[in-house]
Amino acid sequence: MSRKKKELPLIENVEIVDIAAEGKAIAKVDDMVVFIPYVVPGDVIDLQITRKKNKYAEGKPARFISYSSNRSEAFCEHFGVCGGCKWQILPYPEQLKFKQKQVTDNLTRIGKVVLPEIQPILGSKKTEFYRNKLEFTFSNKKWLTWEQVQSGQSFENMNALGFHIPGMFDKVLDIKKCWLQDDISNRIRNFIRKYCYDKGYTFFDLKNRGGLMRNMIVRTSTTGELMLIVVFYDDEKAQRESLLKAVADVFPQITSLLYIINQKANDTITDQEVLTWKGNDFIYEEMEGLKFKIGPKSFYQTNSEQAYNLYKVARDFAGLTGKELVYDLYTGTGTIANFVARQASKVVGIEYVEDAIEDAKFNARNNNIENALFYAGDMKDILTQDFINEHGRPDVIITDPPRAGMHDDVIKTILFAEPDRIVYVSCNPATQARDLALLDEKYKVEKVQPVDMFPHTHHVENVVLLVKK
Repeated sequence: MSRKKKELPLIENVEIVDIAAEGKAIAKVDDMVVFIPYVVPGDVIDLQITRKKNKYAEGKPARFISYSSNRSEAFCEHFGVCGGCKWQILPYPEQLKFKQKQVTDNLTRIGKVVLPEIQPILGSKKTEFYRNKLEFTFSNKKWLTWEQVQSGQSFENMNALGFHIPGMFDKVLDIKKCWLQDDISNRIRNFIRKYCYDKGYTFFDLKNRGGLMRNMIVRTSTTGELMLIVVFYDDEKAQRESLLKAVADVFPQITSLLYIINQKANDTITDQEVLTWKGNDFIYEEMEGLKFKIGPKSFYQTNSEQAYNLYKVARDFAGLTGKELVYDLYTGTGTIANFVARQASKVVGIEYVEDAIEDAKFNARNNNIENALFYAGDMKDILTQDFINEHGRPDVIITDPPRAGMHDDVIKTILFAEPDRIVYVSCNPATQARDLALLDEKYKVEKVQPVDMFPHTHHVENVVLLVKK
C-alpha cells in the first residue's frame, strides 16, 4: 500500500523580502527561507508551498494580495511560461541594484577574500532587442499554457517552434514574439513556422527520434549582417531545398544562409558539418575598427554593444603599456586577444574549440595583427609548465572561462606562471569567487567591475583585477 503524499500548506499574507539566485525571490516563514519565482520584493501573496526541505522550501504565488511599488508590467506575452526574462517585472534600475548585490554577496560569502570597494555596475544601454544570437527548437510536443488547457479547446496541431520549457526537455513553447533579438528574428521564425505548417513538414520528435525540422539559429551583427542556420533531422532533399529557397527569396537581407543535417542524440552543432545555401559561411562583428569573423559555431558575447564596454574594462584593468606578454585564456574567436594586441608586445590565446581558433587566426590576419598566436585544445592540457617555459612567463593573464569557472589544474598553472596581473572576466560570480579564493595564495583583488550584459535576467558579468602580493 503506497503512502499518501503529504499535502503542502498554503500560507496567507506573505511578504516577499529579497531577491535570490536564478531569478527567484525570497520570503521568510517561521525562520524558513522560501524561494519563489515571478515575484519581486514588496509583493504580498498567498504562498503555496510546492516543495519542502529541512532548511528551505520552494513555492509559488497562489494569489497576489498587493503588488510592490517597485514592480513593472511584464511586456512579453510569454512571461512566466517560457522561463526567460524573469526580471522584466522589476524596473531596470532595481535589476541593476540586485545584480550589484549578487556580485558583492558572492565575492564576500564564497570568495572570503579582502575586497576593494566594488564599482557601480555598468548598465546596458539597450534593455530590449539586445541579443545577437537566439536558438529556437522545433517540436511536435507543444506546451499548452494553463489558459489553453482551461479553454477546453481541442488542439489538433501540436507542433511548436520556440523555447524549451524549463524542466520539460521534450516540451516547447510556441513563441510568437521574443523581445530579446532584433525583430527580423521574429519575422524569420514566424515565416518558417507557417511555411512548415502549410507544407505539412514534420517537427522533431525528441523521444522517438524523427521529423524533418529540428532547430534554427539566428545571428545578427552591428554591421547589419544576418546569419540563419536551419538544422534538419531527416535528410529530405526536396523539402529542405524548397524551404531554404523560400526563406532566401522572402528575406534577401540574410547574408549567410546555412543548414545542417543533425541525426545524433543532442542538439549541439560543434561536431556537425555546416553547409552553405546562400552567401558567406560567416558574418562580421566590428569593434574600434577591428572586424571579427563570426562563424556558425563561434562564441561571441551575445550583447554586442555591451561586449565593447566589457572588453574596455578588461583592457583597462590589464594596464598595458606595449611591452607586456599577455595570455588570453578561453579566447573564443580571439576577440579579447585581438582587442588588446595593439597595446601589448605579444598575445597568446588558448581555446578548446578548433573552429573558433581558426576564426581567431583569421581575425588576426584580417586586422593586420602580427603579434597574436592562437592554440586549440583543452585548457588544462595546453596551459602547462612546459607551455609557459616555451612561450615565456606572461606579464598579464586575461581569463574568461565558461560558467563552471576554471579547472584546478589551470589555477595551479596560473599560480606557477606568476603574472603581475590577472584580469578575470566571469559570467558566474559564484564560481569566480571560488577561484579567487584559490588564487588568494599569491594574489589580492584590486578592482571589481560588474557589467550587465543580460537585462531582464538574473545573469551578470563581473571583471576582477588581481595583482601579485
